[in-house]
Amino acid sequence: MNNRPSRRRFLVSAAGAGLLAPLYARIGASGIRPAGPGAKYQPRVKAAFVRRQGDYGMLWPGQIYDGQTALLNYRRQLQAAAGELGMRIDIRSEPVCSEAEAEAWIAGAIAEKADGLFVALLDRQEHAWPTAAKAAASGVPTIVFAPIGAAFTTNTAPLARRSGLFIASTDDFRQAAFGLKMIKAGARLREMRFIVLAGAERRDDRLADTGTRLRYVPAATFLEEYERTPVSEEVRAMAARYIGGATAIHGPGEEDVIKGVKSYMVARSILEREEGDGITMDCLGALGHTKVSLPCISWSSMLDDGIPAACEADLGAAVTHALVQYLFDRPGFQQDPVPETARNCLLGAHCTCPTRLRGWSQPPEPYFLSYHHGKRDAVPVPRWSIGERVTVADLLLRQEGAPKPRMVISTGSVVDNVSVPPAGGCVVSVMVELDGRPELLDYPGFHQIFFYGDCKSELKAYCRLYGIEPVIA
Repeated sequence: MNNRPSRRRFLVSAAGAGLLAPLYARIGASGIRPAGPGAKYQPRVKAAFVRRQGDYGMLWPGQIYDGQTALLNYRRQLQAAAGELGMRIDIRSEPVCSEAEAEAWIAGAIAEKADGLFVALLDRQEHAWPTAAKAAASGVPTIVFAPIGAAFTTNTAPLARRSGLFIASTDDFRQAAFGLKMIKAGARLREMRFIVLAGAERRDDRLADTGTRLRYVPAATFLEEYERTPVSEEVRAMAARYIGGATAIHGPGEEDVIKGVKSYMVARSILEREEGDGITMDCLGALGHTKVSLPCISWSSMLDDGIPAACEADLGAAVTHALVQYLFDRPGFQQDPVPETARNCLLGAHCTCPTRLRGWSQPPEPYFLSYHHGKRDAVPVPRWSIGERVTVADLLLRQEGAPKPRMVISTGSVVDNVSVPPAGGCVVSVMVELDGRPELLDYPGFHQIFFYGDCKSELKAYCRLYGIEPVIA
């Protein structure tokens, strides 16, 4: 099935009819939920409508435009979108009717440390676009909504490439609503806490580029808790669901699945106790030399439950996982990139992959159970739908001396699921033909996230809103 999106709109493909679906619409049978500050945080946006006082007359949008009806309509849609997203929105009671009023309103938003500004233009003349420019220069992420009649390209061109700004020049309010969703994602990414199971030191830190909280917990904690965790009825029931839902089993037995599911219970306990919104682990370093099950099935299940879960304590992959979930309401697949030169495709290979690739409220993709590529443990191997549009994303955290973080972005289509064996490497091996068929031997980044949907434009917009340099590969 090919869900190639129509190009007459921007952003609707990101989540289809469920553009603003609640992030945690589906919670797994185990009842896991994010337990950190990100889950508790309610993003705050200051909003204002802008127009001149009096009649429009001959100047755009013209006397034919019913500005009062438009204000009531868009106010209603703005309130509905904010409510659906769980955001707190403070709409100025009266329209901004002068530059002085605009300056006072923006200054108030800065003082209150708002997460974002929403400027709805119901005018093209006088102070309308100067107000948009002042908001964009405030340092607060800004959404400018300019319905038809409120903008020429001469108005938008000076701001088109301005960092910290997203302009929705359309009558389709869904695009403006996605702007709110981007602000929510940025705020959630800043406020969330990742539990990092790595090393021997316990400490708290933050990522400079996103503000994301990090709580380092000694990797031995996982091993110690695994050893004292019993095989409960809950563990057996979850293992039975995995076995019963599989189309086939190639290698692992029931005990392998049970051991893998037990790691899920351990991770859930640590996540809740340490008040985390996401989790990552130096899995190979901590467990590779032991007989304890690697957390592949655990991370797959967490991703299916809406918990960002990254392999190998990779912080760039961790925040990319979270961003994809917050923006698009679906999990992604962290993978090792492999160039396939005969078919000029990018192959993504790893041993943990979610099954609910279309979203948490959607049925899982068919999967079979296999050994990890190390011929141990049990992992679900979902079959990616041939022809499905996919996006590749990788937030490259800033290296010393770099002016800003970067994000690798590509789109393409699934062309194959490579069988491992007879091929070598990780057992989930998805082959994607990228748009434009670029040279792949030096494809940038590592542990990029593959996910369903054609979302290049949305990610580019998020990059501009949050000062990230997009690398379109």
